[in-house]
Amino acid sequence: MSTTNHGEYFIPEPSKWPIVGTIALTTTVIGAVHTIHSDPFSISYLLPVGLLLVAYLLFGWFGAVIDESMGGKYNEQVDRSFRIGMLWFIFSEVMFFAAFFGALFYVRVFIVDWLDGGGNNFMTHQLLWPGFEAAWPLLTNPDNAAIPGPEKAMGPGGLPAINTAILLLSSVTVTIAHHALRQDHRKPLILWLAATVALGATFLYLQVVEYVHAYKDLGLTLDSGIYGSTFFMLTGFHGMHVTIGSIMLLVMLLRAIKGHFTSDNHFAFEAVAWYWHFVDVVWLGLFIFVYWL
Repeated sequence: MSTTNHGEYFIPEPSKWPIVGTIALTTTVIGAVHTIHSDPFSISYLLPVGLLLVAYLLFGWFGAVIDESMGGKYNEQVDRSFRIGMLWFIFSEVMFFAAFFGALFYVRVFIVDWLDGGGNNFMTHQLLWPGFEAAWPLLTNPDNAAIPGPEKAMGPGGLPAINTAILLLSSVTVTIAHHALRQDHRKPLILWLAATVALGATFLYLQVVEYVHAYKDLGLTLDSGIYGSTFFMLTGFHGMHVTIGSIMLLVMLLRAIKGHFTSDNHFAFEAVAWYWHFVDVVWLGLFIFVYWL
């Protein structure tokens, strides 16, 4: 009877990072929620402290993982578990955005129509909001005096179209960088990876410019009804993911410059590339259903 040796599975030492992560994320989320409601303490202290703790967490925990990887402690079995874990993480992100796209669909197809008397809501419409007419983007809310709608909608042209081109181009550049890494071509890897980081930073800058334009010129804010809420909810969370992805790409760039990764051992790079492609696909959905249709 023969036995197969699958190798030893690496078990890390007890770590402080999970509890640090819990404290950091809890502090950040509470601070962010209260910051939206203009709480001075959260703006000045709670949110900044939370973000600093998150930065400390990422630097420390990722640093420990990098040290373990470079120290040769990971074998093929550990690498496989990382891949499975990353796939489940991306699947959870798919479900995260599916919930938001589902909310947008529900509002556009059902809620707005019901407010206009659709279905069996004719009397509700006549009694409460007889002057309301269903439309999307919703520029005139049912009680527009209490909750004024935006003056204009954000169209697909201009900055959204430019940002779409930027993200599509960034998917190309990170793929070229990946091919360079698989061939052990260090200089092209660094060049194309740097280009991807620059494109991600440009996208974020233009997103900020777009938000300023929405608030100042279009009257499109978080307080301008369901259209404003869904617009900033979807684009804001996507922007957060682009920020995270850009930071991860920057870390990959610094590691590449330091000589990390080989053609047959570079899952960290692959994981970030998967994540970046996912972010790009989500943006295409946003561009079609939030800006265009």
